[in-house]
Amino acid sequence: MSETTVYVTQDTFDKMREQLQKMKSVERPAASRAIAEAREKGDLKENAEYDSAKEAQGMLEAKIKQLEATISNAKIVDTSTIDTSKVTILTKVTITNQATKKTMTYQLVGEKEADLKAGKISASSPIGKGLIGKKVGELAEIQAPNGVMKFTVDNITV
Repeated sequence: MSETTVYVTQDTFDKMREQLQKMKSVERPAASRAIAEAREKGDLKENAEYDSAKEAQGMLEAKIKQLEATISNAKIVDTSTIDTSKVTILTKVTITNQATKKTMTYQLVGEKEADLKAGKISASSPIGKGLIGKKVGELAEIQAPNGVMKFTVDNITV
């Protein structure tokens, strides 16, 4: 697995650390208790509850390991130092779809933070890649499954 830098805000970094702490201090002991309780119920070969608890513990440990790797590869970006003369990661960009004339505002974020409902798209998505480096007034032509989409960059903020 390649180690890639994950660009995050301080707020997102803090939330990831809180989530990791909760997994280690609350969820991990709960998983151990569930295994112990299932073990007390008899023969482990035919104990579905034990198998389920062990599987849940394995999944939790994998999530902890993945989150630890993400945190160790995280680079906190100070939003006050972001250049808004062009679209970069963590900038908010307002774009207008030339075909529909619909205006949308998105924040370009790392893959782990992407949440379309919250208006956050991954900088590595097709739209994100197409917008990176564009300036206000420039046209971004983005290859999508249904053809080329054209967006005008209307505004760039933090």
